[in-house]
Amino acid sequence: MAGAEEPAGRQSELEPVVSLVDVLEEDEELENEACAVLGGSDSEKCSYSQGSVKRQALYACSTCTPEGEEPAGICLACSYECHGSHKLFELYTKRNFRCDCGNSKFKNLECKLFPDKAKINSGNKYNNNFFGLYCICKRPYPDPEDEIPDEMIQCIVCEDWFHGRHLGAIPPESGDFQEMVCQACMKRCSFLWAYAAQLAVTKVTTEDDGLVLNVDGVGDQEVIKTENGAHQDNALEEDVPEHGKAIVKEVKAEQTNEPCTSSSSESDLQKAFQNQHLNTESQSGCKLEELKAKQFIKKDTATYWPLNWRSKLCTCKDCMKMYGDLDVLFLTDEYDTVLAYENKGKVDQATDRRDPLMDTLNSMNRVQQVELICEYNDLKTELKDYLKRFADEGTVVKREDIQQFFEEFQSKKRRRVDGMQYYCS
Repeated sequence: MAGAEEPAGRQSELEPVVSLVDVLEEDEELENEACAVLGGSDSEKCSYSQGSVKRQALYACSTCTPEGEEPAGICLACSYECHGSHKLFELYTKRNFRCDCGNSKFKNLECKLFPDKAKINSGNKYNNNFFGLYCICKRPYPDPEDEIPDEMIQCIVCEDWFHGRHLGAIPPESGDFQEMVCQACMKRCSFLWAYAAQLAVTKVTTEDDGLVLNVDGVGDQEVIKTENGAHQDNALEEDVPEHGKAIVKEVKAEQTNEPCTSSSSESDLQKAFQNQHLNTESQSGCKLEELKAKQFIKKDTATYWPLNWRSKLCTCKDCMKMYGDLDVLFLTDEYDTVLAYENKGKVDQATDRRDPLMDTLNSMNRVQQVELICEYNDLKTELKDYLKRFADEGTVVKREDIQQFFEEFQSKKRRRVDGMQYYCS
């Protein structure tokens, strides 16, 4: 026995016991996450030839296009081949983007993978993310000056990332919602409030702060509920289209000869108004018109949406035109979602073969298994420390770096084996 080693009992007190199965499961989870983000993108060919890619992993190079320069985005393959030693911002994924690498925004760099690019990609959209700034607070992530633990959530409309505490509404548990629309995008796409009352994870009801309205896009009229119903009739009549005003007046005329409370008068008016909207919906077949006939709350908050909520959006001719005018036609595309992209990545990376490490373990005896586990733990620890240097410097790990690591690891292993002393009793 080697005298330098600590007793097994003491060592177990200092370090938590983790089985190899736990380690492999953790590594598999990390690998799945990487496949989800990167698997749908090509790591060897520049994506420029594909035009505006529906969704892909993107990066911004702070070395080539620092703050103050024009923003630019590069594809996964170019981040490896053309910007391997540069400081990069990982942008996760973005929609309808064409790789900028080597175009006129890059003063001293030519793309190694696809040099024949147009000077500019006019269809690309940029925001503060391309300079490493996020949220309405325009801070980096991770933020060394922010001591408050908070997750970042991406808006599926503008695709900026936001701190949960800066969204105006506390996010539900992460597993309870699939997508988020930020405050600014809810203001711009105000038709979504009609859907939020029925579909959003955190329901928007009329019992919260008394602000009730029908959303017709920009310039909506607000209907304020008051305790005695004062001004309610006028507010309703102002919101009624010309073809519906006769109904309101007719209901009012019927009520002038009968005693009634303001609340009952309000109720009758609302029923008549909603019936008119329902009749309109039945003729036009528009889901949005049906929802707009109901009262709902419009707040200055983000909204959180469940899986497949987009399939409930109306796709009639008028609504499709509205989506186009607001530049949100992608909301009707089931393949636009990040989930669809991630699933594609997982499918592309999937193989039928079994894990070779598990196969090797099963073929070994107990002593060999323990030795392999020790070697695996050493490899994992040293690889983690080695990769941390690249993460701290914000540089990309290249193939040569990995080869260098394993050469050094093998060299250390040989020195340990050669210098090992054995004792016999």
